[in-house]
Amino acid sequence: MSIFDNPDEYYMQQALQEARAAYDEDEIPVGAVIVSGDRIIARAHNNTERLHDVTAHAEMLAFTAAANLLNAKYLPECTLYVTLEPCVMCAGAAGWTQVGRIVYGASDPKRGFERLGRGMLHPKTTVVSGILREECETLMKEFFKEKR
Repeated sequence: MSIFDNPDEYYMQQALQEARAAYDEDEIPVGAVIVSGDRIIARAHNNTERLHDVTAHAEMLAFTAAANLLNAKYLPECTLYVTLEPCVMCAGAAGWTQVGRIVYGASDPKRGFERLGRGMLHPKTTVVSGILREECETLMKEFFKEKR
């Protein structure tokens, strides 16, 4: 798939690669990439088990990497692509970073931020959901099926 065919799907595929890496490391398979312009400036996957850190979600690690690369704490020109709807913690961090756009694949009705509304995001942040939803959901289901 070319980036020019459908940029959201292309970058979500990149996030899915990160999620698969998490899966292979026995981490909950969530992956994230942050894009500025047409360039991936950060990529990460969940590392809560390896780091023994409940805050080591893919989004949090990607925000830190992007901010370090840009030498800036705000990311208004960036898009976060993440395979699973961000939790409240990650959505709060997205609000603080003022990320311009959030694109996610699978919804998370139990822990996702959408159930509380979008008030924790920066007012200018736009949200797109359901990009490659089936692929993102399938990876999560396979992971938890193996755990049971």
